[in-house]
Amino acid sequence: AAPVPPELIRWFLAVGIELREAFGMTETAGFAASTPKGGIRLGWAGLPAGGTEIRIADEGEIQVRGANVFAGYWRNAEKTAETITPDGWLKTGDCGEISPEGYVAIRDRIKDIIITAGGKNITPTQIESQLKFSPFITDAVVIGEGRRYVTALVMIDLEHVARYAQEQAIPYTDFASLARAPAIVALIQGEIDAVNPRLARVEQIKSFRIIDQLLTAEDEELTPTMKLKRKVIAQKYAPLIEGMYSA
Repeated sequence: AAPVPPELIRWFLAVGIELREAFGMTETAGFAASTPKGGIRLGWAGLPAGGTEIRIADEGEIQVRGANVFAGYWRNAEKTAETITPDGWLKTGDCGEISPEGYVAIRDRIKDIIITAGGKNITPTQIESQLKFSPFITDAVVIGEGRRYVTALVMIDLEHVARYAQEQAIPYTDFASLARAPAIVALIQGEIDAVNPRLARVEQIKSFRIIDQLLTAEDEELTPTMKLKRKVIAQKYAPLIEGMYSA
Protein backbone atom coordinates (compact mmCIF):
# COMPACT_ATOMS: atom_id res chain seq x y z
CA ALA A 1 0.00 0.00 0.00
CA ALA A 2 3.03 2.28 -0.30
CA PRO A 3 6.26 2.60 -2.29
CA VAL A 4 8.93 0.08 -1.25
CA PRO A 5 11.85 1.78 0.56
CA PRO A 6 14.95 1.72 -1.72
CA GLU A 7 17.01 0.42 1.22
CA LEU A 8 14.89 -2.72 1.29
CA ILE A 9 15.51 -3.35 -2.42
CA ARG A 10 19.24 -2.80 -1.88
CA TRP A 11 19.24 -5.31 0.99
CA PHE A 12 17.66 -8.03 -1.15
CA LEU A 13 20.03 -7.28 -4.03
CA ALA A 14 22.96 -7.59 -1.62
CA VAL A 15 21.94 -11.16 -0.76
CA GLY A 16 21.39 -12.05 -4.41
CA ILE A 17 17.62 -11.69 -4.65
CA GLU A 18 16.12 -9.51 -7.36
CA LEU A 19 13.09 -8.01 -5.64
CA ARG A 20 11.04 -6.39 -8.37
CA GLU A 21 8.34 -3.80 -7.80
CA ALA A 22 4.90 -3.47 -9.32
CA PHE A 23 2.09 -0.94 -9.17
CA GLY A 24 -1.62 -1.52 -9.38
CA MET A 25 -4.94 -1.50 -7.60
CA THR A 26 -8.16 -3.50 -7.52
CA GLU A 27 -9.58 -1.28 -10.25
CA THR A 28 -6.74 -2.30 -12.61
CA ALA A 29 -7.30 -6.03 -12.08
CA GLY A 30 -4.21 -6.42 -9.93
CA PHE A 31 -1.42 -4.42 -11.52
CA ALA A 32 -0.74 -1.80 -14.14
CA ALA A 33 3.05 -1.64 -14.19
CA SER A 34 5.94 -3.85 -13.14
CA THR A 35 9.72 -3.96 -13.16
CA PRO A 36 11.12 -6.17 -15.94
CA LYS A 37 13.67 -8.85 -15.09
CA GLY A 38 17.09 -7.27 -14.78
CA GLY A 39 15.57 -3.80 -15.00
CA ILE A 40 15.41 -2.67 -11.38
CA ARG A 41 15.55 1.09 -10.90
CA LEU A 42 15.39 2.14 -7.27
CA GLY A 43 12.38 4.32 -6.59
CA TRP A 44 10.56 3.27 -9.78
CA ALA A 45 7.73 0.74 -10.05
CA GLY A 46 8.44 -0.45 -13.55
CA LEU A 47 6.99 -0.20 -17.05
CA PRO A 48 3.30 -0.27 -18.07
CA ALA A 49 1.81 -3.74 -18.50
CA GLY A 50 1.07 -4.96 -22.02
CA GLY A 51 -1.92 -3.15 -23.48
CA THR A 52 -1.92 -0.63 -20.63
CA GLU A 53 -1.47 3.12 -21.00
CA ILE A 54 -0.29 5.28 -18.11
CA ARG A 55 -0.17 9.07 -18.07
CA ILE A 56 0.40 11.91 -15.62
CA ALA A 57 -2.61 14.22 -15.51
CA ASP A 58 -3.47 17.35 -13.52
CA GLU A 59 -1.87 17.72 -10.07
CA GLY A 60 0.56 14.98 -11.04
CA GLU A 61 -2.10 12.25 -10.80
CA ILE A 62 -1.31 8.88 -12.31
CA GLN A 63 -4.07 7.74 -14.66
CA VAL A 64 -4.41 4.34 -16.30
CA ARG A 65 -6.28 3.13 -19.38
CA GLY A 66 -6.53 -0.36 -20.84
CA ALA A 67 -8.50 -3.59 -21.02
CA ASN A 68 -7.48 -4.35 -17.43
CA VAL A 69 -9.29 -1.28 -16.08
CA PHE A 70 -12.63 -2.14 -14.52
CA ALA A 71 -15.93 -1.03 -16.06
CA GLY A 72 -17.16 0.73 -12.94
CA TYR A 73 -18.49 0.35 -9.41
CA TRP A 74 -21.45 -1.97 -8.93
CA ARG A 75 -24.66 0.02 -9.02
CA ASN A 76 -22.84 3.28 -8.31
CA ALA A 77 -22.84 5.37 -11.47
CA GLU A 78 -21.94 8.56 -9.59
CA LYS A 79 -18.78 7.10 -8.07
CA THR A 80 -17.88 5.54 -11.43
CA ALA A 81 -18.19 8.92 -13.18
CA GLU A 82 -15.90 10.46 -10.56
CA THR A 83 -13.28 7.75 -11.04
CA ILE A 84 -13.25 7.09 -14.80
CA THR A 85 -13.02 9.88 -17.38
CA PRO A 86 -15.37 9.87 -20.40
CA ASP A 87 -12.49 8.63 -22.57
CA GLY A 88 -11.69 5.72 -20.24
CA TRP A 89 -8.84 6.94 -18.02
CA LEU A 90 -8.90 5.64 -14.44
CA LYS A 91 -8.08 8.29 -11.85
CA THR A 92 -5.88 6.40 -9.37
CA GLY A 93 -5.62 9.12 -6.73
CA ASP A 94 -1.86 8.55 -6.67
CA CYS A 95 0.63 11.19 -7.72
CA GLY A 96 3.87 10.34 -9.45
CA GLU A 97 5.95 10.72 -12.57
CA ILE A 98 7.05 8.89 -15.70
CA SER A 99 10.70 8.78 -16.77
CA PRO A 100 11.81 9.36 -20.37
CA GLU A 101 12.24 5.56 -20.60
CA GLY A 102 8.63 5.01 -19.53
CA TYR A 103 9.24 3.90 -15.95
CA VAL A 104 6.49 4.83 -13.49
CA ALA A 105 7.16 6.20 -10.00
CA ILE A 106 4.52 6.52 -7.29
CA ARG A 107 5.23 9.35 -4.88
CA ASP A 108 2.15 9.53 -2.67
CA ARG A 109 -1.61 9.78 -2.48
CA ILE A 110 -2.71 13.17 -3.79
CA LYS A 111 -4.85 13.73 -0.70
CA ASP A 112 -1.81 13.20 1.53
CA ILE A 113 0.47 15.73 -0.18
CA ILE A 114 1.70 18.33 2.31
CA ILE A 115 2.09 21.99 1.30
CA THR A 116 4.35 23.86 3.70
CA ALA A 117 4.03 27.50 4.70
CA GLY A 118 6.67 28.24 2.09
CA GLY A 119 4.55 26.66 -0.65
CA LYS A 120 6.71 23.54 -1.06
CA ASN A 121 5.01 20.24 -1.91
CA ILE A 122 6.13 17.30 0.24
CA THR A 123 5.20 13.64 -0.19
CA PRO A 124 5.05 12.32 3.40
CA THR A 125 4.81 8.64 2.50
CA GLN A 126 8.31 8.70 1.00
CA ILE A 127 9.74 10.13 4.21
CA GLU A 128 7.75 7.80 6.44
CA SER A 129 8.87 4.75 4.47
CA GLN A 130 12.51 5.63 5.08
CA LEU A 131 11.86 6.10 8.80
CA LYS A 132 10.06 2.75 9.05
CA PHE A 133 13.07 0.98 7.60
CA SER A 134 14.61 1.42 11.04
CA PRO A 135 14.07 -1.64 13.27
CA PHE A 136 13.22 0.73 16.13
CA ILE A 137 10.37 2.52 14.33
CA THR A 138 7.11 0.71 13.59
CA ASP A 139 5.36 3.66 12.00
CA ALA A 140 5.53 7.43 11.66
CA VAL A 141 3.33 10.30 10.56
CA VAL A 142 5.01 13.31 8.98
CA ILE A 143 3.49 16.69 9.86
CA GLY A 144 3.96 19.93 7.95
CA GLU A 145 0.77 21.14 6.28
CA GLY A 146 0.90 24.96 6.39
CA ARG A 147 3.91 24.80 8.71
CA ARG A 148 7.32 26.39 8.30
CA TYR A 149 9.13 23.06 8.76
CA VAL A 150 8.50 19.32 8.89
CA THR A 151 8.08 17.26 12.07
CA ALA A 152 7.01 13.69 12.84
CA LEU A 153 5.12 11.59 15.35
CA VAL A 154 6.80 8.23 15.82
CA MET A 155 5.53 4.86 17.04
CA ILE A 156 8.42 2.78 18.35
CA ASP A 157 8.81 -0.97 17.94
CA LEU A 158 8.37 -2.41 21.41
CA GLU A 159 10.36 -5.61 20.84
CA HIS A 160 13.46 -3.99 19.38
CA VAL A 161 13.44 -0.93 21.59
CA ALA A 162 12.91 -3.00 24.76
CA ARG A 163 15.81 -5.25 23.77
CA TYR A 164 17.98 -2.19 23.19
CA ALA A 165 16.98 -0.84 26.62
CA GLN A 166 17.93 -4.12 28.27
CA GLU A 167 21.27 -4.27 26.48
CA GLN A 168 22.05 -0.68 27.44
CA ALA A 169 20.73 -1.06 31.03
CA ILE A 170 18.13 1.66 30.49
CA PRO A 171 15.57 1.48 33.32
CA TYR A 172 11.84 1.62 32.56
CA THR A 173 8.64 0.33 34.13
CA ASP A 174 6.09 0.36 31.30
CA PHE A 175 5.72 1.37 27.67
CA ALA A 176 5.16 5.04 28.48
CA SER A 177 8.31 5.27 30.59
CA LEU A 178 10.26 3.45 27.89
CA ALA A 179 9.07 5.88 25.22
CA ARG A 180 9.97 8.87 27.42
CA ALA A 181 13.41 7.65 28.49
CA PRO A 182 16.04 10.20 27.35
CA ALA A 183 18.25 7.41 25.99
CA ILE A 184 15.37 6.10 23.83
CA VAL A 185 14.55 9.59 22.59
CA ALA A 186 18.23 9.91 21.67
CA LEU A 187 18.06 6.53 19.91
CA ILE A 188 15.17 7.66 17.71
CA GLN A 189 16.87 11.00 17.11
CA GLY A 190 19.82 9.06 15.77
CA GLU A 191 17.58 7.14 13.38
CA ILE A 192 16.06 10.39 12.12
CA ASP A 193 19.51 11.96 11.80
CA ALA A 194 20.49 9.02 9.57
CA VAL A 195 17.50 9.60 7.27
CA ASN A 196 17.62 13.41 7.02
CA PRO A 197 20.71 13.64 4.77
CA ARG A 198 18.89 11.53 2.18
CA LEU A 199 16.04 14.04 2.03
CA ALA A 200 15.75 17.43 0.38
CA ARG A 201 16.34 20.24 2.83
CA VAL A 202 12.66 21.20 2.94
CA GLU A 203 11.74 17.56 3.71
CA GLN A 204 14.13 17.09 6.64
CA ILE A 205 12.54 16.42 10.02
CA LYS A 206 13.35 19.23 12.44
CA SER A 207 11.59 17.81 15.48
CA PHE A 208 9.72 14.67 16.55
CA ARG A 209 7.72 13.19 19.39
CA ILE A 210 7.26 9.54 20.36
CA ILE A 211 3.68 8.37 20.91
CA ASP A 212 3.92 7.00 24.44
CA GLN A 213 0.88 4.73 24.23
CA LEU A 214 1.14 1.10 23.14
CA LEU A 215 -1.44 1.07 20.34
CA THR A 216 -3.31 -2.00 19.11
CA ALA A 217 -5.61 -2.66 16.15
CA GLU A 218 -8.56 -1.87 18.44
CA ASP A 219 -7.39 1.74 18.90
CA GLU A 220 -8.85 4.36 16.59
CA GLU A 221 -5.37 5.59 15.66
CA LEU A 222 -4.57 2.37 13.77
CA THR A 223 -5.95 0.62 10.72
CA PRO A 224 -6.57 -3.16 10.91
CA THR A 225 -3.12 -3.59 9.33
CA MET A 226 -1.53 -1.56 12.15
CA LYS A 227 -0.84 1.60 10.16
CA LEU A 228 -1.31 5.01 11.72
CA LYS A 229 -4.33 6.97 10.48
CA ARG A 230 -3.00 10.37 9.44
CA LYS A 231 -6.12 12.45 10.13
CA VAL A 232 -6.94 10.75 13.44
CA ILE A 233 -3.36 11.19 14.65
CA ALA A 234 -3.35 14.88 13.67
CA GLN A 235 -6.53 15.49 15.65
CA LYS A 236 -5.89 13.34 18.70
CA TYR A 237 -2.29 14.46 19.19
CA ALA A 238 -2.79 18.11 18.26
CA PRO A 239 -1.27 19.42 21.55
CA LEU A 240 1.81 17.20 21.04
CA ILE A 241 2.15 18.49 17.50
CA GLU A 242 1.77 22.11 18.54
CA GLY A 243 4.54 21.58 21.07
CA MET A 244 6.95 20.90 18.21
CA TYR A 245 6.16 24.30 16.66
CA SER A 246 5.88 26.47 19.76
CA ALA A 247 9.63 26.78 20.38
